[in-house]
Amino acid sequence: MNAPLSARPRSRRPLRRAQLSDEVAGHLRAAIMSGTLRPGTFIRLDETAAELGVSITPVREALLKLRGEGMVQLEPHRGHVVLPLTRQDIDDIFWLQATIARELAAAATARITDVEIEELSRINDALAAAVGSADAETIATLEFSFHRVFNQASHRIKLAWFLLNAARYMPAQVFAADPRWGAAAVENHRRLIAALRRRDAAAVAEHTVWQFTDAARRLTETLDRNGIFGQADRVAPSPSRWPGVRPAV
Repeated sequence: MNAPLSARPRSRRPLRRAQLSDEVAGHLRAAIMSGTLRPGTFIRLDETAAELGVSITPVREALLKLRGEGMVQLEPHRGHVVLPLTRQDIDDIFWLQATIARELAAAATARITDVEIEELSRINDALAAAVGSADAETIATLEFSFHRVFNQASHRIKLAWFLLNAARYMPAQVFAADPRWGAAAVENHRRLIAALRRRDAAAVAEHTVWQFTDAARRLTETLDRNGIFGQADRVAPSPSRWPGVRPAV
């Protein structure tokens, strides 16, 4: 009789390969979301593997993941092609993140400690310095660190996990390379930190949601300038369903 799956010895090799395919999928996902890989582009297994310095297997597995996400489609005898990206797609992605983040923000406002608030302030000061020196790699790292500390302060671990997975569709390097986004993010973080010190739940929620409405607007404008949206996709989705909106910075 076969042993239960949980009782069988686990091989480390498939785990490493799975992690590698996740990294490849992340690279391709970011390229699609940023418009680097345009709709209609065929992703070649051998070329992608050579570019990333990996074998064909993790690339094939990564494309299977992206097929499941509706980002690419397999064309018989031709390979995987990038599917169109719409304004509604962008709105949906950031609306979902904003909705989850608002819940986390409410919990964090009630539970965050003074030590964690000071850590947020320290990270934001470092982020401001990185923005000033146009260090995109450090900007992306510090922005992730800021939101990790903030979200962990909520103690809503499962909800934070869902937000982390939704955030896979945010092309961090696009934002990190934009000095206007960087300055706006630093200023919004300062307002958020001030609201946390006051335990002002409404203001914390407002500043939290703004980050996603602002990111959706900036990414949509960037993709539009680069001609990513089709001719029929000219009308922006209504922001009325968003959980709280304030004017863009």
